[in-house]
Amino acid sequence: MNKTILLVEDNPDDEALTLRAIRKHMPYGIVVARDGAEALEHLFGGGQGAGRHEVPVPILVLLDLKLPKVNGLEVLRRMREEARTRSIPVIVFTSSTEEQDILDSYRLGANSYIRKPVDYGQFCDNMKQVMNYWLSVNQLPPTRGCATA
Repeated sequence: MNKTILLVEDNPDDEALTLRAIRKHMPYGIVVARDGAEALEHLFGGGQGAGRHEVPVPILVLLDLKLPKVNGLEVLRRMREEARTRSIPVIVFTSSTEEQDILDSYRLGANSYIRKPVDYGQFCDNMKQVMNYWLSVNQLPPTRGCATA
């Protein structure tokens, strides 16, 4: 499947909820990265430039901030530095309500900042709205699959 969503989430419960909510409403493939290093590996391939232009880019990234190995803000910063990932919409989907996290996310180029609700029904409703807007209402940038930087 060419069109995929990258979910970057280290909490297994939040991962399961998010996957269930997305799959219920959207027909896209979903790739899960459980830490920031795994997300970067998926986005850019292995090693310093090795195969980095052979990895298809996702059409949307759902990014948690508090991640092991490489935090979400660093993943976002690196995505915005690279031409081939710069225009991918990034939705910060996190439990953090820290003002600095919100400011830093937008400063680094996040397209949206959404706090994860605790209530399951609200979680699913929010995810349905997010997916509907970003994948149905919003006009995504053209995908170029393996475009070069």
